Amino acid sequence: MLSRRNVRVKLMQALYAQSRDEYLKPEDVLKVYRMGLRHSFELYLYNFLFIIRLAQYSQTDYDRRKAKLRPTEEDRKFTPRLAENELVQSVLQHTELQKTWRAYKTDQLIDPDNVRLMYQELTKTSEYTDYLALPAPTHSDHAEMLVYAYKVCLANDHFNEIVEDAFVQWTDDESLITGALKRTLRALPAKTNFLDDYKPSAEATVEFGETMLKLMAQNESTYLELIKPLLYNWDAERVAVIDMILLKMAVCEMLNFPSIPTKVTLNEYVEISKQYSTDKSKEFINGVLDHLMKMLLKEGKIVKQGRGLLE
Repeated sequence: MLSRRNVRVKLMQALYAQSRDEYLKPEDVLKVYRMGLRHSFELYLYNFLFIIRLAQYSQTDYDRRKAKLRPTEEDRKFTPRLAENELVQSVLQHTELQKTWRAYKTDQLIDPDNVRLMYQELTKTSEYTDYLALPAPTHSDHAEMLVYAYKVCLANDHFNEIVEDAFVQWTDDESLITGALKRTLRALPAKTNFLDDYKPSAEATVEFGETMLKLMAQNESTYLELIKPLLYNWDAERVAVIDMILLKMAVCEMLNFPSIPTKVTLNEYVEISKQYSTDKSKEFINGVLDHLMKMLLKEGKIVKQGRGLLE
């Protein structure tokens, strides 16, 4: 679920926390980083379960319609297709996923009234009506309706408020979570180990993320000395905190992760700056890193293969 870009953001956030608290030790920063990863996975689980609960609510809707003394023609034709389809049922019968939701206490965070409200929003759409009218819906039809139901939630202010109340990092992680969940829904029915594809991978979070944290703690002053000459009329202490963190991280990555092309590193940190720093940060970081990359290449300090310059 977590790409290197997402890991870079979690690293940046952990290093920013350290910059705000001088008493945080490297082991404390590592804990902040790991907790950020855990919270992202918890957020993914919450969104996933919410959509499954929304789908299940169609059964409640069906029962309510059938209990009416004078059901309408629409009531008589209604089917709980969104709950009964094989995709949702595969999730409900998935032992590992049910255990994971219980372990993270995800169900305790979901208010049935909020599920009901979002289901009611879905029932107002022509897309849902058209789905119910399909004579023989396919796996793809069910999956796309689940994705559409999620889009209805995402477009609703109330849904965003309740998620942000439960997870303060929702704004930061929204694009990560929404992309992962849409892939999940389209990949249903759930196979035995399907959740493994959405758990944070060791390659991204440990081999890349934790290694970078260690290198940053060991060599931060070295990275700063490489950056300072390229600040021109800027005093290093006047550079925005986030910008300086991103510059140091980029230097660390260029010097120590030779499998990542330097252009990719440059572009990734410019993109992160667009979302997390000032309006002028994009041009500033792009300019500094472009000069730095050329300088390090010319001096042979960027290692193409093998071990990095700094251990």
